Amino acid sequence: MNAPQFYQLLLGELNVLAGEPGAGYSLILDAARQQRNAQLYRRAVEVALQARSGEAALTAARTWAKDLPKDVEANRFVWQILLALNQVTETGPVLRDILAQSSPTERNDAINAIPQAYARVADKSQALTVVREALGPSLKQRAHAAAAWTTLGRMELALDQKPQALASAQKGHAADPASPFPALLALELFELGQPEAEALVRDHLRVAAPAEPNGPAVSLTYARILLDLQRNAEARDQLNLLTGRQPELPEPWLLLATLQIQDDALPQATASLEKYMGLARQANDERSARGLTQAYLLMAQIAEKRNDFAAANAWLDRIENADDIMAAQMRRASLLARQGQMAQARALLRNQPERRPEDARLKLVAEGQLLRDFKAWEQAYEVYGEAVKRFPQDVELLYDQAMMAEKAGKPEVMEQLLRELMATKPDYHHAYNALGYSLADRKLRLPEAKQLIEKAVELAPTDAYIQDSLGWVEFRLGNVQRSLQILQAAYGKRPDAEIAAHLGEVLWSQGQREQALKIWREGLLLARDNETLQETLKRLRVNP
Repeated sequence: MNAPQFYQLLLGELNVLAGEPGAGYSLILDAARQQRNAQLYRRAVEVALQARSGEAALTAARTWAKDLPKDVEANRFVWQILLALNQVTETGPVLRDILAQSSPTERNDAINAIPQAYARVADKSQALTVVREALGPSLKQRAHAAAAWTTLGRMELALDQKPQALASAQKGHAADPASPFPALLALELFELGQPEAEALVRDHLRVAAPAEPNGPAVSLTYARILLDLQRNAEARDQLNLLTGRQPELPEPWLLLATLQIQDDALPQATASLEKYMGLARQANDERSARGLTQAYLLMAQIAEKRNDFAAANAWLDRIENADDIMAAQMRRASLLARQGQMAQARALLRNQPERRPEDARLKLVAEGQLLRDFKAWEQAYEVYGEAVKRFPQDVELLYDQAMMAEKAGKPEVMEQLLRELMATKPDYHHAYNALGYSLADRKLRLPEAKQLIEKAVELAPTDAYIQDSLGWVEFRLGNVQRSLQILQAAYGKRPDAEIAAHLGEVLWSQGQREQALKIWREGLLLARDNETLQETLKRLRVNP
């Protein structure tokens, strides 16, 4: 750089400092053109952006890209500024150039980043059209087709086009079955109620190499979803495979321990948690610190199951994260209640300091949950009533109070609260389902019960528990075959002890005794202490 060029740049920067960014921008951009210098072009773009002049920034970036056509960063700035200016149609050719300029090893990362870049675009249909055209070459390249189809699928999903997103995931999987990208999209779709997506995930896991960088993410996410669906045996298989193939990964051990505690396999759970804690301490990051808190809570739960309350408290004492103190206090309160000290347990929760505005609500919910766990329905009803008075706009609290009213033998109060909730929030499907199911279960106003549940189905058509309610009211109305069809579909979608109780009873009533016993046995494996299932077996005098 010669003296006049240096002086020009200095003058440009002084103008910027003096509050004259327009003059400074012009001087810096002119210097960049003279020297064809990428750093100076970047600086000109920065000055324009600081002055909130998007058009000036775009001019500088476009000049940069024209003068230095091999500079990938120049095109990235053009692309990002066009998106910020909402000039979506103009981004297509630039995006295509960016992908063409990126190295083969970096291209999939660039493709996978596209949906996030277009997430704030107002016209998402237009964005999809632009991206589809820009990805044309990548869709035909085996190394990049899976990522490209996945990106299109994610943008279709942003438009709530789930069938189209699934079709894109399937095309990406067909192009490269070992690629994790279509499988991760399929997992999102599976979780959003697209059961056909599961076949893609299973096929990917069958052919993918275990050591692939994103391989564990697919298995781990799939295991989490299976746990949410209460398909515990399949989740256990996935986690056993993961911990066997890659024992150095911490998170699968924590999930496996959670499942083993549910199965009451306490020695195995303890071993899994010890393995997890060792790996998490080595990692020494924020995610591991949160996981350690969960591990300490689980170890306390194991000690509690063994009636070793001193050990349980010792594990809780290890929790240092202030945000997790309430969870630890909840566990302490449970320990006290199990030792017959319910008053002290409630006092422990009540006396917890309120560091944040939401802590007051959290304390009341924790106390209500404690009372629910110990079937102190009347006291739980009162606590949720107190919570509703303090937080009158919180529909979740009103719903919980209604549920406790029913448990406390106040069905009229429950109905009053649920109708109040429907008036406050007409799209709150849980309220319609709860009232409809309660009426059906008590064999009251069955046509009205069916109408309420059908309203809940309309609001949440994929909810298996609402389908269970619909099947139950059909049974109460005498529509046995219709009931059986609905309950079988609900149980297939979400194996659950309560659904098993209803499905088993319908089968039993039709003389299909062996099938009913099979379903009830499965229900007992899922949740032996489920009240509905236990009451059904007692009433029918069955011991499966």
